[in-house]
Amino acid sequence: MGTTYRAEVIGSMLRPPYLKQARKRWEAKDIATREFKEIEDRAVDEAIGLQERCGVDVITDGEMRRTHFIAPLTDVISGVEPIAGFTRVWRRPHEPNQPGEQTNIRVQYAVVDKIRRTRSLTNEEFTYARRRARKPLKVTLPSPLMMALRWSPQYSRRAYPDPFDLFRDAAAIVHQEAHELAALGCEYIQIDAPELGMLCDPERRAQDFADQGMNPDRLLGEGLEIVNSIAEVPGVSFALHVCRGNNRGYYVGEGGYDAIAKELFTRTRNFERFLLEYDDWRSGSFEALREVPKDRAVVLGLISTKRPELEPIDQIAKRIEEAARYFPREQLGLSTQCGFGTVWEGNPIPESTQEAKLRLVAEIAHRTWR
Repeated sequence: MGTTYRAEVIGSMLRPPYLKQARKRWEAKDIATREFKEIEDRAVDEAIGLQERCGVDVITDGEMRRTHFIAPLTDVISGVEPIAGFTRVWRRPHEPNQPGEQTNIRVQYAVVDKIRRTRSLTNEEFTYARRRARKPLKVTLPSPLMMALRWSPQYSRRAYPDPFDLFRDAAAIVHQEAHELAALGCEYIQIDAPELGMLCDPERRAQDFADQGMNPDRLLGEGLEIVNSIAEVPGVSFALHVCRGNNRGYYVGEGGYDAIAKELFTRTRNFERFLLEYDDWRSGSFEALREVPKDRAVVLGLISTKRPELEPIDQIAKRIEEAARYFPREQLGLSTQCGFGTVWEGNPIPESTQEAKLRLVAEIAHRTWR
């Protein structure tokens, strides 16, 4: 196991209003690229400063240069085009067995040709942030299996009759990104895999995978081997983040890790850390942690980025001790359950609450593991 980090962030920070406005102007060609990049730089500086002030142990650039957490695998590749929109139901956090707010979010992109990387987004992110960061810096990359949500039986079969060939091409792109980041001095890469959390939910298994021609069991076998293959880069420590969707405060999946735990934790041999969403009932119990090999680390995502309320310190401390019944306490850490802005719009919480949540992560973690 590599360096131990007790207080972690997941990746994205809330984009400031001036950055959102600048991107709209840049996309409309109202400002030059250089001016827009200087505005992005300012947002990255502020995101780094915020995380360092809050006291977390490892930071990111806040994903300020991305439109979406998956951007390194969608915004800078060819072969993806807009299609006729369809909707996916997302839910707001609510209590178990109680109705919650729902919304239909349009999904309207599909792979229509062999994918090729056109440029690197993360190289720019890392080289700039490296000069600014005073704390350990990590880069987030999307899981290649996220392309399951871009594979369409109607539009993608000519290029990829078997979606797993698409996943392998996506994995090659992510692996190349990781190698290039390592050459630039990056020592910590996190792979974001919400699609694995969706496999915990029988409804999502059926609608998003089986009904679209992708066998969920194959995803947990061959698919996880594909994910594991990207985390083999000398000198880099890899972490795997699993959640159940995070879009403007909504989530898409429910269900504990038990349904995927054995395959998830044993097939991903090249990952040293698992960053697991555990902020409410949707993630089930900690019993699934029994399946994690004892030479790994687990970061508990107990602080919600979806809810504005601050979690009581004593409540989080109790949950950490509960998790320690199933996995060694000295190999645990604490984080938010997901990013604050995995999509451009961000979660519905104020920037002051974002800061308070990060301070809470650092305070509880450093009090727990002194």
